[in-house]
Amino acid sequence: MKPVLVDSNVILDIVDEDPTWSAWSEAQVEAIGEESILVINPLIYAEVSVWFGAVEDLEDALPSEFYRQEPLPYAAAFLAGKCFRRYRRRGGARRSPLPDFYIGAHAAVADYRLLTRDARRYRDYFPTVEILAP
Repeated sequence: MKPVLVDSNVILDIVDEDPTWSAWSEAQVEAIGEESILVINPLIYAEVSVWFGAVEDLEDALPSEFYRQEPLPYAAAFLAGKCFRRYRRRGGARRSPLPDFYIGAHAAVADYRLLTRDARRYRDYFPTVEILAP
């Protein structure tokens, strides 16, 4: 089974015990973690880190025996830039690439599935990525 890149919104649902999404996110992470390798990258790590005061607490929330930490591939950074250019040409207002572009590009380049609650942008810019979403 292909590894699964876990978007920060899914992890934050669990960490923050989101009343709407925590049960869904926790069930998905648990079920997918039984059959596949769960992966995070530095951008996901950074987005999740906002909720923690100490790196030790963050590491406890993202145990290495459950989440494989991978660097962002350079090919993914290139693809993220190309998708960002397309976004800007469509009228996107942001001046620098959004983390979602890097995350989606990482999944595309590595041929990973992507677990997220925010499927729209990923499906639009990364149509080859298998999206696992509600």
